[in-house]
Amino acid sequence: MKNKLDILITDDDLAHRVMLKKLLSGWGYNVAEADDGSVAVEEVRKRSFDLILMDIRMVNMSGIEALEQIKQINPSIPVIIMTAYASVETAVSALKKGAYDYLTKPLDFDELQMAMARATEHSRLKQENEYLKERLGEKFDRQNIIGQSAAMVRLLEVVEQVAATQATVLITGESGTGKEIIANAIHFNSNRRNAPFVKINCAALTETLLESELFGHEKGAFTGADRRREGKFVQADGGSIFLDEVSEMSPAMQVKLLRVLQERELTRVGGQEVIKIDVRVIAASNKDLKKEIRERRFREDLFYRLNVVTLAVPPLRERADDIPLMAQAFLKTFAERNSKIINGLTPQAMQKLVRYSWPGNVRELMNAMERAVVLSRTEMVGEDELIFTMADQVAARDELPESQKHPVTDAEDMSLEEVEKQRILEALESCGGNKSEASRRLGITRKTLRKKLEKYEAG
Repeated sequence: MKNKLDILITDDDLAHRVMLKKLLSGWGYNVAEADDGSVAVEEVRKRSFDLILMDIRMVNMSGIEALEQIKQINPSIPVIIMTAYASVETAVSALKKGAYDYLTKPLDFDELQMAMARATEHSRLKQENEYLKERLGEKFDRQNIIGQSAAMVRLLEVVEQVAATQATVLITGESGTGKEIIANAIHFNSNRRNAPFVKINCAALTETLLESELFGHEKGAFTGADRRREGKFVQADGGSIFLDEVSEMSPAMQVKLLRVLQERELTRVGGQEVIKIDVRVIAASNKDLKKEIRERRFREDLFYRLNVVTLAVPPLRERADDIPLMAQAFLKTFAERNSKIINGLTPQAMQKLVRYSWPGNVRELMNAMERAVVLSRTEMVGEDELIFTMADQVAARDELPESQKHPVTDAEDMSLEEVEKQRILEALESCGGNKSEASRRLGITRKTLRKKLEKYEAG
């Protein structure tokens, strides 16, 4: 990677442009200049920049017009808009058209430096992830695998190699690490991709129900069996089956599964017909199966049938390099889903994410990002919106004056609707019932706030 980043300053104010060039050169950037939006567009046609600082009001072509054309030429270049004429409308317009951030003149140099650092880091992570995806093949894009850490690169390289074979695969890893996503990648990048991919959670069903679900049953095989039903293995014929939490199978079910793996055939519950099957088995477990074998909870012979190829998905704490990229991706998804304008996380919030141990792994990170979107009052998620544990909430509450303290509730045990309702009611209380101020603090429109309150009253 190059040592100095290339920045394009676009501003028709010569004095401001010269001042910025001197400042940014002192910060270690390579700086180019443009005195109009049209000039900036032509510069982008000639070369690539790591970041563009763009004024809004210029003589021939405005910053908004230039932004639109630049995004058509090279959508990966982050653009920070600058203006002395700040308004909510221009900010929303710029952000909707692809601006990374929005700063008002006179510029706060600390704020500028922080915004530039965020934008260039975001651009770097995006480029590195795109390189990784290109290297592993665009097929992995479809499986939503986000990862640039050494551990994930190694894992995805093996996934690509294994997917092309017919081998049975055992995926291990802690809960929430993304074992099902890896299973998806294996199936959809194999020569079975156009055949069924059937999934079943072995921990979610009793022994009797699991046997019927996997192998099917004949009419009258048990109470309630009013017709013949094909099981998951037959449904997956020609394709793949994903047995999640396979370690939770009873000893009796383990024996029956072993026979299917050995003979490639099965018999429906209550039936006599032997059915031949052609199914690739992908199994997953969050337990140490060798330990389960030692403690006589899992059959050794079944383990070796499943363990043709083992893929160990690393916990999130061992792939901290992936956290910023994943957090930004989840943030974007949940902001769009909740119709909120959120551009990223503050450096303090990102630092808090990276330092946290993530016992719930990717699933917990996703949950934290969704909660942060719901709780966020501004366009940047701060560390106060990142709630990981009950202890975080108690500590934050203890710092408030007594008059502002509310009863502590464990956000982990609350639905997102309950968290949202609590946040809205707290905002109204702190604003003395002023709905306009509360909606501004919450980052939603007054109309949306009114609809939410009507819903709470109706409930």
